[in-house]
Amino acid sequence: MSQSKSILVALFMISSSMILNGQENSAGRIPEYEIPYELPSVETIQEVLNRIRVYYESTSTQSIVDSQTGEKITDFTTFNPNAEPSPGFSSSYSYTHGVVLSAFEYIDDVTGDKSFFADNTKFFDFVVQNLPYFQKNSDNIHSEKIGNWGRILDFEALDDCGSIGAALIKTYLKSKNEDYLDLINRTAEHISNNQFRLDDGTLARHRPQYQSVWADDMYMSVPFLINMGVLTGDNKYFDDAVRQVLQMADRLYIPEEELFDHGWSVTSADYDPRFYWGRANGWVMMSMAEVLSILPEGYQGRDQILHLYRSMVRSLANLQDGSGFWYNLLDKNNTYTETSCTAMFTFAIAKGINEGWINHVYGPVALTGWNAIKTRVLENGAVDGTCEGTTFAHDNTYYYHRGKSIYATHGYGPVLYAGAEMIRLLQNEKIEIINTSFGSINSTFHFLLKSEWPEKK
Repeated sequence: MSQSKSILVALFMISSSMILNGQENSAGRIPEYEIPYELPSVETIQEVLNRIRVYYESTSTQSIVDSQTGEKITDFTTFNPNAEPSPGFSSSYSYTHGVVLSAFEYIDDVTGDKSFFADNTKFFDFVVQNLPYFQKNSDNIHSEKIGNWGRILDFEALDDCGSIGAALIKTYLKSKNEDYLDLINRTAEHISNNQFRLDDGTLARHRPQYQSVWADDMYMSVPFLINMGVLTGDNKYFDDAVRQVLQMADRLYIPEEELFDHGWSVTSADYDPRFYWGRANGWVMMSMAEVLSILPEGYQGRDQILHLYRSMVRSLANLQDGSGFWYNLLDKNNTYTETSCTAMFTFAIAKGINEGWINHVYGPVALTGWNAIKTRVLENGAVDGTCEGTTFAHDNTYYYHRGKSIYATHGYGPVLYAGAEMIRLLQNEKIEIINTSFGSINSTFHFLLKSEWPEKK
């Protein structure tokens, strides 16, 4: 080979090496995440939770007002037929408010920050102090509902009392305000004896089809029943809670999908069309987490519930979007990513790891779920991206086009719960979290169970 050719070959080799090295160090090989792929801190989570609490407190004055003038009523000697609780989320006697208040009580346990639980006693004191005014004058009330207190004088559905009744029990167990007991007992009477049930005792509705079972109703009943068992020491409430989970699952759980259909009715029975709505499955996961937290190990039916829970976690991990969110229809990734179900699943999965119900390897699923959720909490503490109230429907078009906004209050409680459980997960002394390496082309989170590894010397 001539000298000139040798020089050309050498230059080519150097040039090729420079190109390859350039490719090796190219930023294009480093993943670009839509939502930061990072380990949150306890402090940043607490900041989000406090922001939501402040927003919640701002939504209502928690007073009795004249619905026509908006003026606060201070004279209760004579009944004002226009009287109602002040508008706003933090005054409502609703199932979505119940989730928030249950979450506040849980945050009190997790963080010791008393400002959250103070909102529980403030609200329930407001209710029991003013409810007699409406009870004594019920004949003069011209509507079946008292503003945002709904059907508080005469419960008609599980939505009216179950979720918020569970929060009331939890608040009573800490505050011991015996003025709460009448409302607790009225709720127990409705759920145990007055609410429509199928012949086998499964809680149901005549809506929208005759004899319909909704996955949502697991949360509207089971947390109340299991906590009523704690309050009274009567296992009949535990037994009914277990029965509701398992008998609803008999009709709604689809083994091949490891998910719950939104609803079922006697009319369509085994050939019911299936829609895996995100929040319905979220209600189920939160309900099972509550039951598993309270039922003693070995209690009849607990292992069956644990199996359902574990199988759903496995399926949900696979269905999670790359952003960390889940979809409004879980199996259809051309529906929008939705906040409330993402928070519910994040809570339930983190809870399962913390309690030892599921394997710690699911940790990154919860972590990326939280990272997604926090992007939906606005600067003022409002929670955005939550699907509006949704009926048990029978067509994709309806589910695809559900609205979403900060005024769909179904997302607030689950986000609070998710944050509290993520704090527990970050502080879980049994687990070591291997963080990602910023700027790496191949780096992920690893959750390790410390007891499986030799002690480091």
